[in-house]
Amino acid sequence: MSKQSKFVFGVDLDGVCADFIGGLRPLAAEWLGVPVETLPLEVGYGLTEWGLERVGGRDLKTAYANLHRWAVTQRALFRSLEPIPNAAVTLRRLAYREDIRIRIITHRLFIGQFHQTAISQTVEWLDQYGFPYYDLCFMESKSAVGADLYIEDSPANITALRKAGAKVIVYTNAANRHMSGVVRANDWSEVETLVLRERDRWAQAQARA
Repeated sequence: MSKQSKFVFGVDLDGVCADFIGGLRPLAAEWLGVPVETLPLEVGYGLTEWGLERVGGRDLKTAYANLHRWAVTQRALFRSLEPIPNAAVTLRRLAYREDIRIRIITHRLFIGQFHQTAISQTVEWLDQYGFPYYDLCFMESKSAVGADLYIEDSPANITALRKAGAKVIVYTNAANRHMSGVVRANDWSEVETLVLRERDRWAQAQARA
């Protein structure tokens, strides 16, 4: 095994570092013309509970794409999200260690025609809240961006990463609670403990290499 100088922690943004559902919910209520309290906070990954197909699309996929485009371009969604409690400070503590490299990996460019807006809002948000990172990757296939450990909340991404043999911390939410046999974190204190434990295992393997 060849040695590497840093333990790479691959970090998802939406639902892990940024409160995506909490930020999108009032905008979805505005888009649909309904009271925000009628849209549940506990939702699956496809947001079927919000009935988006009632406005702006013949099917859920199209309706969501239209809402997403409007929310980003007209309401600066990616710049206005609240951070998940303690995410930034925990990542700062981890990044302060000389042997940990933070690699943010997000699939925020899945809808075309406004990539510059999405990227600029993402960078501004990361800087505003003091999120440290060495790499910022906009990727659909997260396993294609190497990391020694990932944190993710999307069931599809969790499954894909595990199938590729990657180590994954599942950040618990309503969409992934049904998944069994996974390593979970319910808050960023638990994330920090799990990352440092895995970093120690990595360091021991590096010492034997």
